[in-house]
Amino acid sequence: MDFVRDTLSSGRAFRTLNVLDIFTRECLAIEVDTSLPGERVTRVLDAVVAERGVPDSIRVDNGPEFAGKALDAWAYGHKVTLDFITPGKPVENAHIESFNGKFRDECLNQNWFTSLADARAVIAEWRHDYNTIRPHSALGHQSPAAFALLSYPSAGLS
Repeated sequence: MDFVRDTLSSGRAFRTLNVLDIFTRECLAIEVDTSLPGERVTRVLDAVVAERGVPDSIRVDNGPEFAGKALDAWAYGHKVTLDFITPGKPVENAHIESFNGKFRDECLNQNWFTSLADARAVIAEWRHDYNTIRPHSALGHQSPAAFALLSYPSAGLS
């Protein structure tokens, strides 16, 4: 998981919380809002868990939303290990950093968002395309969703 920051056409900043499955390369969630505190992070994770199940661990940086009490309590309650990277070493979370770069280049830098609703709609469409259409060389040039379906045929993922 990681955050990315951008700006609406009005100059108002917004953030995205990006959640990635590093095995299938699927983007499990992109939450968009002006504020994404720890409690909001846990709500996003609850939605991901309801769809995909509980992960063994989640790799995160040392930001306040990830190092705070809300996520710590959520992880403890779900028996999930929070795998914190070394401060100042984003390369230790290379999968999400690579994803964030693609997200910025292919979505954020290509669009002029007029509102949060506009940003949410465009980003949701980009996420759908990323998961279902865009081939990944690391997945044998399949989309993440196609790879996940082959890896977990009983999951019926969409």
